[in-house]
Amino acid sequence: MSSVQATLLLPIGAAALLAMTAGCGSSSSPNAVSSNGSKQVAVVASTDVWGDIVKDIAGSLAGSTVRITSIISDPDADPHSYEANTQNQLALSQADLVVENGGGYDDFVDTMLKSAHNDGVPVLNAVAISGKTAPAGGDLNEHVWYDFPTVQAVAAKITDALTKADPTDAATYAANAAAFDAQLAAMEQTEATIKSASAGTGAAITEPVPVYMLEACGLVDKTPSVFSKAIEDGTDVSPTVLKQTEDIFNNHQVKLLAYNEQTSGPETEAVLAAAKKNDIAIVPVTETLPASTTYLSWMQGNLDAIKTALG
Repeated sequence: MSSVQATLLLPIGAAALLAMTAGCGSSSSPNAVSSNGSKQVAVVASTDVWGDIVKDIAGSLAGSTVRITSIISDPDADPHSYEANTQNQLALSQADLVVENGGGYDDFVDTMLKSAHNDGVPVLNAVAISGKTAPAGGDLNEHVWYDFPTVQAVAAKITDALTKADPTDAATYAANAAAFDAQLAAMEQTEATIKSASAGTGAAITEPVPVYMLEACGLVDKTPSVFSKAIEDGTDVSPTVLKQTEDIFNNHQVKLLAYNEQTSGPETEAVLAAAKKNDIAIVPVTETLPASTTYLSWMQGNLDAIKTALG
């Protein structure tokens, strides 16, 4: 789906609850202090993808000086069906920094911020930072965390924001950001190596989640756009389009299928079956962090899977 369809569960009396809870001095309050006596920086990220990147920049300060709340974080759930709640709005009302994906993916954050009465809180919008726009006649691919240059740019903005909020620890943030950038650069080199060996190779997707990474690896998406758009939008796929999609496997036009494990249905399962029947490699992808991973280890795992699939 093209955006996280989060239901805002704000029952009657929620505003009063927020006010009461905020007055109790929650540990994530912007007025709380860390163990070393400095002001805590409360960061709210729309998903654990961006939350983990904040954690990388904060390093040893995460959980003490920098308290991070990631709204969407269940690796086993479809992020598009997430239901935001009063705890999320409370966190946003107390945030010193908000990191959202943008591009229509997590509009509920902006909606809740308007009701949170936390005017002036810095909001980092990853899609806006990326500068990416929809192609002529097409849709914007909002899954920008699969695009390493975008992640580098967002990480730099996070570093600046944390430094502004907590100048005492500026050197720590700068060192952690440099280490993070170095690991991203190494993965960009891996993409370039894959591209040098496999440029022009066909690939298939169920949704455009990993397309930025596939393109950086030189792969060409052969999936009928009508199919992937229907899956992303949650609409029906016609029998004709489904057959056209299955035929790219039957005719061996692709070497791998990037399959979104968090969103599945009869059409995607039919495509998965077609890929398996024709011995096409399957590369599982997700929209949030798999269990027991970090952003960097997750992306490295995706690249390793692509390399293996291409042989």
